[in-house]
Amino acid sequence: MASTETTRMAVLIDADNASASVAKELLEEVAKYGTATVKRAYGDWTTQNLVGWKEQLHKLAIQPMQQFAYTKGKNSTDSAFIIDAMDLLYAGNVDGFCIVSSDSDFTRLATVLREAGKMVVGLGERKAPEAFIAACDRFIFLEVLKRPAEAAVPLQVANIPDLKELLTHAIKETARDSGWATLSAVGSFIGKNNASFDARNYGFTKLSELVRKQSYVEVKEVTDPSGFVHIHVRTVA
Repeated sequence: MASTETTRMAVLIDADNASASVAKELLEEVAKYGTATVKRAYGDWTTQNLVGWKEQLHKLAIQPMQQFAYTKGKNSTDSAFIIDAMDLLYAGNVDGFCIVSSDSDFTRLATVLREAGKMVVGLGERKAPEAFIAACDRFIFLEVLKRPAEAAVPLQVANIPDLKELLTHAIKETARDSGWATLSAVGSFIGKNNASFDARNYGFTKLSELVRKQSYVEVKEVTDPSGFVHIHVRTVA
């Protein structure tokens, strides 16, 4: 996978199923994973339902993709979304996809994209089904983008696993003979096994801040010969 600076991301937004109130923050989040070379929002733009998104399109250089509801009760937007995603996949011009939706209909799409070797980042509301979340490499709840960073209030979400169980298991699995594990190894282990893990879900902006506040975790800083500070953690006996 290319570095973040050169990773090309396709951002595909299910405008019928995502709030425009976090459009700017959403793209800032995507920038952590790569450059959004494709930005498309799908929906029926002839209706008044997408007024909020219409105000963001030109401001954020998002391309509106018109899809009429040809049949009542059927979501034509999802079909157009999936077809475009597959076209982009086979064109080979992007390295990863950001699927902005909370709809379970995109679970299979996320799975296929990952099987093709593409990174898949999901962004949706906390109502997103577990199957869709698990099908992504990473899944970010849009609620954490809405809340100011200084508001350290954990999300009340069924999809969020017990923090103590999560941390202690990750530390145990990545610890060296000394009993200490590097925070980077712990974070990597958790991320690979829990797509929706995010320190912000628990009211913290960074993993380092989160672990320092847990009474069952001991933290120490180790400076290597180059002067770089590494954070090591272990569970308290």
